[in-house]
Amino acid sequence: MSTEVKVPQLPESVADATLVSWHKKAGDTVRRDENLVDLETDKVVLEVPCPVDGTLTEIKVADGATVTSGELLAVVEAGAVADAPKAAEPESADKPAPAAAPASDAGSGKSSDKMGPSVRRLIEEHDLDASRIKGSGRDGRITKADVLHHMDADDDGAAEDLNTTGADVVIGAARNERRVPMTRLRATIAKRMVEAQHNAAMLTTFNEVDLTEVIALRTRYKEAFTTKHGVKLGFMSFFVRAAVEALREFPLVNASVDGNDILYHDYQDIGIAVSTERGLMVPVLRDTGLKSFADIEKDIAEYGRKAREGTIGIDDLTGGTFTITNGGIFGSMMSTPILNPPQSAILGMHSIMERPVAINGEIKIRKMMYLAMSYDHRIIDGKEAVQFVVSIKNALEDPGRLLLNV
Repeated sequence: MSTEVKVPQLPESVADATLVSWHKKAGDTVRRDENLVDLETDKVVLEVPCPVDGTLTEIKVADGATVTSGELLAVVEAGAVADAPKAAEPESADKPAPAAAPASDAGSGKSSDKMGPSVRRLIEEHDLDASRIKGSGRDGRITKADVLHHMDADDDGAAEDLNTTGADVVIGAARNERRVPMTRLRATIAKRMVEAQHNAAMLTTFNEVDLTEVIALRTRYKEAFTTKHGVKLGFMSFFVRAAVEALREFPLVNASVDGNDILYHDYQDIGIAVSTERGLMVPVLRDTGLKSFADIEKDIAEYGRKAREGTIGIDDLTGGTFTITNGGIFGSMMSTPILNPPQSAILGMHSIMERPVAINGEIKIRKMMYLAMSYDHRIIDGKEAVQFVVSIKNALEDPGRLLLNV
């Protein structure tokens, strides 16, 4: 019996998708729930699983094509799929047994079950054997970092081989050029960034915060926190909790422009900007005002895992009333973050630096960070923006306020 494989239902905010690559070809045997093809939307990469065991008899859409919800992708002829045969036993002691083929992503399928689509593409692009890559993710899943580490190790080995042969190394500047189309995600990011600058009256206010007390508190309790909650205590949960209290105090910062109306939100859904191999993503922590430090850290850790493995969903990236971005992890000392429409404000964190600071007439070395908040001046006045950042500053410089809600 023939079974049709169709594009899954896309969310209302996603009009179409691009077919990135097929993992099977016509005539291949396939198993139920095995990933057949990757579809890239404006936000995420979707995997299309096989609905039945059988044979892939026909592929209807080629790589690179644009598809919509419900569109026919392929036809599978349902049927039993035999298990892979075992290697033959040697006929005699004098005749060696056939060498078993190395397990690979395209072979057993076991390695392909332990990686996301973006990682799979990286492996295919560099013609790597997935079975040789040790996964560090949950349940042994292979991450991009694992692939890059494997490639670096191979490069080091090749360099050593080259040096031992005494071959000449040619040093020169190559002047090659390559034209590569933007991915849908990168094109969407570019479009949204330009729209943010054109459609909003964007302005940025700056301040600095002394994180000495936060660092001391974190150092004092981080081991006990991890033991009790099973997750590390990071800096982001302090900033999220500080932002929640500030958003409650200044609700316009948590609002958005909708035509000629101002749309207020009585909840705090905070997006955390993260950089992935596919580009910038902003997963949203829902109802942060109702969550503890441990809940926030667990959500952040889970989104980080999904982002690394390429399994983050569209619902994870949809919505949000305010965003926090941390350029400090890349060494940024100061920057002006761009709004994440339709939100009206975004807070930028930066590197923590030891600096001399005057305190009560004395010079002391403190752990300092610059803060930058970009905001939509159409609805947020400068006074409110400055006071909002000061509220965050005050909460972080005296973190006991966050615990006592004062």
